Amino acid sequence: MRNACKPQRGDLATARTTLRATFGFDDFRPGQAAIIEKVLAGADVLAIMPTGSGKSLCYQLPALLRERLTVVVSPLIALMHNQVTQLRSRGIAAATLNSANDHAASRETVERLNAGALRLLYVSPERLAQPGTLALIRRAGAGLLAVDEAHCISQWGHAFRPEYLELGAARAALEGVQTAAFTATADAATRADIAARLFGTEPAIFVHGFDRPNLRLRMQIKTPGREEIRQFVRAHRGETGIVYCGSRRKTEEIAHELRQIGADARPYHAGLDPDLRTRHQELFLQRAGTVMVATIAFGLGIDKPDVRYVLHADLPANIESYYHEIGRAGRDGLPADTLTLYGEGDIRLRRMQIAQSGACDRQKHIDRARLDALVDLCESSDCRRQSLLAYFGEAAPPCGNCDNCLDAARRWWTAPLRWIRARTSA
Repeated sequence: MRNACKPQRGDLATARTTLRATFGFDDFRPGQAAIIEKVLAGADVLAIMPTGSGKSLCYQLPALLRERLTVVVSPLIALMHNQVTQLRSRGIAAATLNSANDHAASRETVERLNAGALRLLYVSPERLAQPGTLALIRRAGAGLLAVDEAHCISQWGHAFRPEYLELGAARAALEGVQTAAFTATADAATRADIAARLFGTEPAIFVHGFDRPNLRLRMQIKTPGREEIRQFVRAHRGETGIVYCGSRRKTEEIAHELRQIGADARPYHAGLDPDLRTRHQELFLQRAGTVMVATIAFGLGIDKPDVRYVLHADLPANIESYYHEIGRAGRDGLPADTLTLYGEGDIRLRRMQIAQSGACDRQKHIDRARLDALVDLCESSDCRRQSLLAYFGEAAPPCGNCDNCLDAARRWWTAPLRWIRARTSA
């Protein structure tokens, strides 16, 4: 199968022509051309690209330049439907198979697959693992398996999902179909784990920068009460934002408090009534100025370009989670603000969660290292962006746009918490 999946019109000149004619872009964004060229050459690819850099184009465009089907694995039904709708609006033959489809829609998709009338098929990892789906895709002659949100494959990643573990077996069942995996966040350990679990041989790996220069990074020690949260949201009155909380109860409380100061704030967590949770998500996506006060249950696959801020009311689980969550702001490339509130209680809680988890010793060691990296970032008096990028192996000069760069005096009031943590850890 691998030899048969080489494209028939795979040069970059043709790809650029299709890019302009179908997607309306004059040229590729940084990093896209090299990845698309490798995919068109029939190679397996693992690409780590920052949010907003155009990952989806790296498999959508090659799908139009080859005769065979591209199967896209995506973790969220809403995201699948959104991408299929966009592709169809451009005249591209795309469909999805998922549990939200009614019988008629599923039958139509199967008929189009059997007739060879589809260029892209979006499926969830659970659906792909079903023997009937694999048999259907084999008959349709899939030429490329594209895996979105590939960090979900890795147990070392910040958003591990067990159903993603089946993708390696599904790939093998499709006779080693060419595979391209994409994510915005994966450090060295996560990249190695993805490569080992998904690919039969070492893929071509692309790491195209983690810098999001339009995001202002700020971190601040918590004080009693929640005045920092109210002040921050007031300063962004009328703008769309996300406030992340460490508990379901806190999302409800903070959403209520923000409504008291005039913000259109909505809670979102896994324990909320499903219909209400869906309604809040739709309001967030469709209406400007909505503030989603959420646990980490919210965000995966959410692509709203005009989110102007992300506030962490509690310390994130680790530095990968932090990077991924702030990345939901400013996807339109315009300036966006981030603020992370943290305290000694947050650090103790996160350490306890790692210690009491059922993870193996190796994973606990990695989790502790990632938490320590985030705490170091919070307590650092150096450029935030420079320190964050250094964690992911990327060098950068001071940004001049984070709180430390803008306020050198921070080095004096971050010192006390560093001293307390050192005493607590001793």
